[in-house]
Amino acid sequence: MTTVAQPVDVLLSDGTTVQLRPINPADAPAIVAMHSRFSERTRYLRYFSPYPRIPERDLVRFVTVDHSDREAFVVLAGDQIVAVGRYERLGPQAPEAEVAFVVEDAYQGRGIGSVLMEHLADAARRNGILSFVAEVLPANGTMLRVFSDFGYQVQREYADGVVHLSFPIAPTEATLEVQFGREHRTEARSIARLLAPRGIAVYGASATGQGVGAAVLGHLRDGGFAGAVVPVHPSASTVAGLPAYPSAVDAGVPVDLAVVAVPPSAATAVVADAAAAGVHGLVVISAGFAEAGAEGAATQRALVRAAHAAGMRVVGPNCLGVANTDPAVRLNATLAPALPPPGRVGIFSQSGAFGVALLAEADRRGLGLSSFVSAGNRADVSGNDLLQYWQDDPGTDVIMLYLETFGNPRKFARLARRIGRTKPVVALASPARPPGVGDSTGPDEVAVAALFAQSGVIRVDTVAELLDVGVLLANQPLPAGGRVGVVGNSSALTGLAATACVGQGLTVVDGYPRDVGPSAGAAEFADALAETAGDDRVDALVVVFAPPLPGQRTDVDADVTAALPAALALGKPTVATFLVGRLPAGVPAYGGVEEAVRALARVHRYAEWLRRPPGVAPELPGVDSAAAQAALRDPPDPNALLAAYGIETVASVTADSLEAAVDAAASVGFPVALKAAAPGLRHRLDLGAVRLDLPDEATVRRAYAELAASFGAEVLVQPMVPPGVACVVELVEDPAFGPVVGFGLGGVATELLGDRAWRAVPLTDRDAAELVDEPRAAPLLRGHRGAAPVDRAALADLLMRVGQLADEQPRVRSLTLNPVLARPDGISVLHAQVRVGGAVSRPDTGPRRL
Repeated sequence: MTTVAQPVDVLLSDGTTVQLRPINPADAPAIVAMHSRFSERTRYLRYFSPYPRIPERDLVRFVTVDHSDREAFVVLAGDQIVAVGRYERLGPQAPEAEVAFVVEDAYQGRGIGSVLMEHLADAARRNGILSFVAEVLPANGTMLRVFSDFGYQVQREYADGVVHLSFPIAPTEATLEVQFGREHRTEARSIARLLAPRGIAVYGASATGQGVGAAVLGHLRDGGFAGAVVPVHPSASTVAGLPAYPSAVDAGVPVDLAVVAVPPSAATAVVADAAAAGVHGLVVISAGFAEAGAEGAATQRALVRAAHAAGMRVVGPNCLGVANTDPAVRLNATLAPALPPPGRVGIFSQSGAFGVALLAEADRRGLGLSSFVSAGNRADVSGNDLLQYWQDDPGTDVIMLYLETFGNPRKFARLARRIGRTKPVVALASPARPPGVGDSTGPDEVAVAALFAQSGVIRVDTVAELLDVGVLLANQPLPAGGRVGVVGNSSALTGLAATACVGQGLTVVDGYPRDVGPSAGAAEFADALAETAGDDRVDALVVVFAPPLPGQRTDVDADVTAALPAALALGKPTVATFLVGRLPAGVPAYGGVEEAVRALARVHRYAEWLRRPPGVAPELPGVDSAAAQAALRDPPDPNALLAAYGIETVASVTADSLEAAVDAAASVGFPVALKAAAPGLRHRLDLGAVRLDLPDEATVRRAYAELAASFGAEVLVQPMVPPGVACVVELVEDPAFGPVVGFGLGGVATELLGDRAWRAVPLTDRDAAELVDEPRAAPLLRGHRGAAPVDRAALADLLMRVGQLADEQPRVRSLTLNPVLARPDGISVLHAQVRVGGAVSRPDTGPRRL
């Protein structure tokens, strides 16, 4: 079994793309050609001899592998093989394999070795290989660094002039950290090349000035782009007053970005022309691709394949474009005629039409923009790529996203958790959510908001709310807490603000709201604001001002808004609703009190998330990954799978007749419980589908007769366990976060109300503890009305085990533990339902790929 049965595209350290795939016998001529391009030094370091040519016998062996004991991957730049990596098992069923790879001179130092290493290690692990060995000449420092920098525990021995290396290839925290770090750098560099090009070629701009191509060309020209703008036109000598050329190469200037506004049928020809000019990326404005149907989808795949083969990334198709307000760049390669002023907010919009509205609204509110990308069909570049770029971009402090779908949900959650620690991420996600996988419908809207919050993402529901939060984050410090001081000149408005604060979970400090009255002048208003800002009990200010009625104020010409800067100087976030006048720069203004308070509350919750330690994923005792893999072989054994993760279930015997039920009761030992076997009835005491504490054969006979008459002949027989609080643990797939673990208390009422808390996999110890405490019915676990508190640590341990199972076993599509009885002395899992499917691809696991 190979890790890449089909070719995959990967990014190199400089942000260019190459293709990686398994070797095949037809590659023999290309392998010989690559070998001929090697320098003498490269040949010597790889083969320990001059090795001027590859003998036929060696060549056949090189290109013929079984993809199990022997595997090899080739890396292609365009149609040329530029690198090959391979492993070979050291004997039948041996747990070790020898690994080696070689990279053509022109492509060395660009990260190909580390990419090959990731894919080879993944393929080897899938085939039962536990460790690699390698032999490297001491002079081959580059290759030695590839192994040592990977995070593996490498053992070295020097003998006979060769360095002998050996290391286990199981993923560890260290290797994943290295892999994610490389992923971050490569993806960030690939986007940086798109947003700061030296020159831009525009394809499809008509000489008449009509159409989207001409519009983008005009915006580039009028926006003052700092580099060269090259219209590419088959016949015109000038377009939009700029010299035009039949090919981008003919311009004779460096061109890094191509804006494409040609029909889909001409797009691949544009790729070839752009590649000849050394272009790094395409922004495809044109429509008619995947959004137009199957034929367009095929054309889109061909476009991306051709671009990746040429080392380029693709924004779009069917997108609005890209922008960068950096004064050194001044890039407006979009269909928006004007951009917001320069600032420190990065914006990503999947929708082009939505992006136009978002840019216009940001401009109206004075929200400064650092850079903007509209991904359209998101055939290649996605929101995750922009998160990687903005993480380290010194010009971006706040990230705003509009997301219609999640192409790689696990990766989004992982990146958001990391990036949210240094830069706030605000997301407007589509409300349309497919159901979860399995019997559960998955998280509801409230739970989805909690999942975003867990990852440090501020989720909003409308464009207005996206901007409401954005202007606050861009202009104000984060609140130190949730204590609010409300100041205004209208009792109605201040009362409304105080009510809104309570509704949003904020605390109105004693003595507030403070109403200075409608006749208060600017000086009184300023004093009230200064006193509130200086109040040590106040973490944030909500300021409201209504225009006075005629005759209510004497200093009608005084500018009340001038009172705000002095309050802001004390460093406490302030939101304001002024129904008259224009607020000074830096003060987030809102049309209504509710909008101001809602934005403040969302930012407060984000600040609270920042103050909480992120938690760790502890090593859990009793986990046997090999046993888990064995349990998933056909036919799968769910009980063995759970046991491999230290999750023990109470013994259960199925019986379909009276005598079988009696025998089962005797085998498990009295007293016993009898339950209707149907999955939806096994815990339904309220329906009479469960009979408990049956002490002898006679009571079992009576209980069976009653159950069989009402629910069918098949029953479950279990030994009695001590009573406890019934809980439910679930695992489902969420379209935005991938596998998520849910926890709630059992019972009809809590199921009806959807009282479940959810967290995305992988779970930390803090995630698990918060899951246990988050349901509304959680007080029952802490000792309600004199009951003894249950062992919540045992519940948290169970949740972490389920989380690790979900993280490591993608074949597990859903899991339900119901009920789990929690007691002061531990827990008992009475029933488990596991749904196992075929192996599915989880794009955020395994080696790097686009």
